[in-house]
Order: sequence, then C-alpha cells, then structure tokens
Amino acid sequence: MSWTEDPTLRVTLLPRDTNKHGSIFGGIILSHIDLAAAIEARKTTGARNIVTVAMDKVVFHKPVFVGDVVSFYTKTRKVGRTSVTTEVVVEATRADNQKTVRVTEAEVVFVAVDEDWGPVPVK
Repeated sequence: MSWTEDPTLRVTLLPRDTNKHGSIFGGIILSHIDLAAAIEARKTTGARNIVTVAMDKVVFHKPVFVGDVVSFYTKTRKVGRTSVTTEVVVEATRADNQKTVRVTEAEVVFVAVDEDWGPVPVK
C-alpha cells in the first residue's frame, strides 16, 4: 500500500501540550498517532468499530515545538483476518523557519470488534 499524498491528520500544537523541557509531550504525539492510524484503518477495513491493540516501533527522532504544524501520514502495512496494521510517519514544519523534519514514526495495530467487543473479520 502507498502513503497518503495528503496528511491523514494535521494539527498545530499549543503551549498546554508542552512538557517541562518546553517541547511537546510525547503522549500528545502518541494520541494523534492513534487518531491518524484509526482513520487509515477504518478506511482500509470498512469496519465501524475498531480498537487499538498495540503501538509498536514508536521512534521519536526529533522534538516538536509549540507552533509547529504537525502532519501525520499513514499507510496500511498489513490486513489480517480481524486486524489491520497501520504505519504512521509524523513530520513537523517548524514555525520559525518553515523547514519540515521527520519527528516520529510508529506502527499501530487495530482489531475490528462487534458490539460485545469480540473480534470480527475485516473485509
């Protein structure tokens, strides 16, 4: 599967999202990774109800700062019987110089579930 040309999700992060070092708290980035990956997984599987079961290979390459525009690019890596694995690459366009850098990447695994939270096949 190929990368999305446009980001699946794009956000600007705010001062409330910073840690004690003045950069964006990693948990905020993880939350957005989960959202972007879920959008891709839902698009790929058509499943209405999917749940995150794992985040794997999360690598933080560079910090994100207040005012950066952060873009989350997604790609479906694998579709199983009840699961889908999505890769997410995160880039930040720096507020001060408009340079874009890769800041984070991760793989996220979802499982399609029914109303009783049991796994169900994906398309």
